[in-house]
Amino acid sequence: MACMKLGSKTDAFQRQGQAWFCTTGLPSDVVVEVGEMSFHLHKFPLLSRSGVMERLIAEASDEEEKCSICLPDIPGGAKTFELVAKFCYGVKLELTASNVVYLRCAAEHLEMTEEYGEGNLIVQAETFLNQVVLRNWKDSLRALQTCDDIISYADELNITKRCIESLAMKASTDPNLFGWPMMEHGGPMQSPGGSVLWNGISTGAKPKNTSSDWWYEDASNLSLPLYKRLISVMESRGIRQEIIAGSLTFYAKRYLPGLYRRQGANDSNSSTCLAPVASGAPLSEEDQKILLEEIDRLLPIQKGLVPTKFLFGLLRTAMILRASPSCISNFEKRIGLQLDKATLEDLLMPNFSYSMETLYNVDCVQRILEHFLAMDQITGGASPCSADDGQIIGSPSLTPITMVAKLIDGYLAEVAPDVNLKLPKFQALAASVPDYARPLDDGLYRAIDIYLKSHPWLSESDREQLCRLMDCQKLSLEACTHAAQNERLPLRIVVQVLFFEQLQLRTSIAGCFLVSDNLDGSRQLRSGFTGSTEGGWASAVRENQVLKVGMDNMRMRVSELEKECSNMRQEIEKLGRVKGSSTWGNVSKKFGFKLKSQMCSAQEDSVSNQKNGSGKIEKLKGKAQEKHKS
Repeated sequence: MACMKLGSKTDAFQRQGQAWFCTTGLPSDVVVEVGEMSFHLHKFPLLSRSGVMERLIAEASDEEEKCSICLPDIPGGAKTFELVAKFCYGVKLELTASNVVYLRCAAEHLEMTEEYGEGNLIVQAETFLNQVVLRNWKDSLRALQTCDDIISYADELNITKRCIESLAMKASTDPNLFGWPMMEHGGPMQSPGGSVLWNGISTGAKPKNTSSDWWYEDASNLSLPLYKRLISVMESRGIRQEIIAGSLTFYAKRYLPGLYRRQGANDSNSSTCLAPVASGAPLSEEDQKILLEEIDRLLPIQKGLVPTKFLFGLLRTAMILRASPSCISNFEKRIGLQLDKATLEDLLMPNFSYSMETLYNVDCVQRILEHFLAMDQITGGASPCSADDGQIIGSPSLTPITMVAKLIDGYLAEVAPDVNLKLPKFQALAASVPDYARPLDDGLYRAIDIYLKSHPWLSESDREQLCRLMDCQKLSLEACTHAAQNERLPLRIVVQVLFFEQLQLRTSIAGCFLVSDNLDGSRQLRSGFTGSTEGGWASAVRENQVLKVGMDNMRMRVSELEKECSNMRQEIEKLGRVKGSSTWGNVSKKFGFKLKSQMCSAQEDSVSNQKNGSGKIEKLKGKAQEKHKS
């Protein structure tokens, strides 16, 4: 820390309890009371340097020979007046960044101008402040911190503003352009051993790679009012928003201990997500609430400025501390802008409300999702899948809304076991995701199945209403197989699943034969050009074997489905005879199909197509042999 030496005399002050005595050999003729401390001094050194002391001594001397003066409002209190007294006596003392603000304000308060002696304390303090302190980052920061105790005096003399502007200027400038050691040719001069050189002398220090976040920790030492003013000035100087957001992140993590549920490697994934700094006494809950609301006001509502995990931490803390509704709403909006970057663990926020209706705060997730969907609609988010001839085709790369749909389906599966989660709330969240956002409904089916398992008291109509959330055409074969055997699903849904599963199988079989026919034609063409009949024949045999194995597996699956359908039909006919109505006929009429006939036709088509495929391969084999003989 830089310093400036004043005075030349040896120290002649001694302290005895709560009193200071000047041991110059002469008895004191004035007592100055500053707080609980008494200073037994002499009139002449004081009145020759201070206009206020001159007037007070003149007023007190009229009453008695040994006057007593009280200075209750002097900036910095007794400790600062001790230095002022030493200055008046010409005793050696040092001006530093830690005491210059106190001395400058005290000198102004005591009117220590040039009228009362050349080189008085006001001039000395101003010179040191402007030429030394404000030119150095650390000294400017230390001086600003001391302004907290005497903020009204410091503001009146523009000391606070000058310190803040000095810090803001340095934070927005390349740190290699100021400070110690001196930089030359774009970097510090280094010795052969790699240490930094200062005027050609090795300092032993290693050069550091500076980045835009070098000032975060220093700025976090400031009180919240001074930190707010510093951030405002930095924004006015055009510092990038992501740098400001990084500093706010660091500051919040230092003073909000409950920001993360657990500290770990996940918190350091982002450059702006820095490790929390050990601080002094923790803030009270009220102070933490005030800090959180100020962070909300200072943090821009912009996508990607801070990690999503950090925003969820702020939101959880705001709920715990009962922050203002606008503060909570703003954090939800910020999360909604980048919900596609969230994880399932982030969404699992406990319900901190007094009612404790549900284990997790489902309403909050619903609002966050609505913010995301509103922003996605504004930005014109592209549909991740398209419909073509009834086929749903997924995009090879997941779009943000597809990622969010997958995230919400996972969240629904996690909250589904909660017995207090009402059906309308579960349905509302599941239905909020647009249909085009889900290439497959397997995740939604899993969540619905878990909810049905955890809520066995639901009526049949409620079960059907819940199952209508998913599209049976968008279930994979594995999901269809599970759903066809799921006793928790309503009968109507099971029938739909079986029907669409058979359609998928028939489409797959037809596609395989189409590929086989195309392969036959292409092989003939290729053999004419290449003239390698043996290689083409061997390839055809191998592909035919693979195709045959696949067809056998499909035929077995069709046979199994036929048996399941037959058993189901018998069970339905029994129910119909008991109730006196043809349930199966009603179901068949309602859906407009006959499973039995379609399954049989599918099997016949597969057998006939296989025969045709085998005949084509025999013809191809004969032609290949004739060419080989010729």
